[in-house]
Amino acid sequence: MEAEIVTARPLPVAAGTMVVVVGPSGAGKDSVMSYAARHFAGEPRLGFVRRVITRPPDAGGEAHEAVDAAGFQARAAAGAFAVSWDAHGLSYGIPRETLDRLSEGMTLVANGSRSALPAFAAAYERLKVVLITARADILAARLAARGRESTEAIARRLDRAVPEIVVAADTVVIDNSGALEEAGDALVRLLASALARDD
Repeated sequence: MEAEIVTARPLPVAAGTMVVVVGPSGAGKDSVMSYAARHFAGEPRLGFVRRVITRPPDAGGEAHEAVDAAGFQARAAAGAFAVSWDAHGLSYGIPRETLDRLSEGMTLVANGSRSALPAFAAAYERLKVVLITARADILAARLAARGRESTEAIARRLDRAVPEIVVAADTVVIDNSGALEEAGDALVRLLASALARDD
């Protein structure tokens, strides 16, 4: 099931750039983003967004703020999210405070969803999309290694139609089929370019 956009609120023009990273399951988004985060540790002009997710805090993967479904809906109703969406039985939110940080000239990096890209484009005036991808056989092997899904479920996931990425923003594709350092360095270069442009 593809993500459903829950919230897309028009927001003020920001001085900084929001970089949203998307890609299919198994592409290694978290690994590539973590690589870049380590590279830019201590860089005050660059921040990685902590998402709010209806997932237990000890579920593994990215560091996130865990909330229950009722708490998430209450925040969404109060306008606490710049963008929020549902996917795979979970709700995800990007805090509205990201707009304040962008207005101060920061460059921010957020883990997003391909189906939510129209909402990101509506929310952030300066948006760059990074699509992390990998060969189909690599995706299948990584998904199988997780041990969360059957072979049939993995095949269905890989056969799913990929949403067309059409947003009013630059889109860069990074192939993470090979060594993590190659894809990680590509994201580092892209973020360094965004920082230079935002100066």
